[in-house]
Amino acid sequence: MNIITKLALAAGLATALSSATLAQDVSGKVIGFSQIGSESGWRAAETAVTRQEAEARGVDLKFADAQQKQENQIKAIRGFIAQGVDAILVAPVVATGWDDVLSEAKEAEIPVVLLDRGVDAPEDLYLTSVASDQVEEGRVAGQWLVDNVGDEDCNVVELQGTVGSTPAINRKKGFEEAIAGHDNITIGQSQTGDFTRAKGKEVMEAFLKSSNNGADICAVYAHNDDMAVGAIQAIKDAGLKPGTDIKVVSIDAVPDIFQAIAAGEANATVELTPNMAGPAFDALGAYWADGTEPEKFIITESKLYTAENDPEGEYERRKDLGY
Repeated sequence: MNIITKLALAAGLATALSSATLAQDVSGKVIGFSQIGSESGWRAAETAVTRQEAEARGVDLKFADAQQKQENQIKAIRGFIAQGVDAILVAPVVATGWDDVLSEAKEAEIPVVLLDRGVDAPEDLYLTSVASDQVEEGRVAGQWLVDNVGDEDCNVVELQGTVGSTPAINRKKGFEEAIAGHDNITIGQSQTGDFTRAKGKEVMEAFLKSSNNGADICAVYAHNDDMAVGAIQAIKDAGLKPGTDIKVVSIDAVPDIFQAIAAGEANATVELTPNMAGPAFDALGAYWADGTEPEKFIITESKLYTAENDPEGEYERRKDLGY
């Protein structure tokens, strides 16, 4: 069973731990955190919230920025093992190639918790995975489009995330599931924007040029908000109105997308909470306290936001979270 299937099945079985009600004592622990990088506003917020959670709980957090390179993450994890940390958090840049280093952590009796992305590796090599149901995120985005397009013919261009990453794979899968059976909605072009604003703008510019300056595009589906924001700028530069001439739906719910929704330049976003560390620390605390094995997949909620959900207020509530 691959990671896509496992996460989809887990969504119906696992419940997210609440750090507010089930907080476990992890004070005094040394925990390594191998972060992918800072390719998006959401990623920056995850880093900031993880640091805040660690400080509030008395955790000595050792941070390593992999700059979007798996080899840097593997090196960092081996460094954490050599330091003898109590646990390791890792947000894996891609799904494959982790067996060896995770086996080394297991041999050193250091529990590993995956954050927001999964891996194709034996489940006994990590304690738990805290993530959203990324397939469901794609489904929610796709269902929004289905509901808002009706019977109108709709040619969609898709901005995919980093090639080989679980969010890119799963968010594409979920979106395609949602539009299946609706023959009026088709994905005409699909290309990676690597989860970055600059690349999203660049790829959207190419989509527009090859689609009658955008006249043949009904909607853009972006695997994250940063690519959507880049696409919005490209649409505006082409003399079109994003959100009106071309619908914009994406995933993450970062502050900038709420500004775009409030301005009528984006239509919908699906929330991915940046607080993966809270449930991770709770799981580790319970494990250290009495050996409690957590659910293998701790699933967070995938909530849809549109112009009806007070986008200006959502921006204000999120703007200081590190995005």
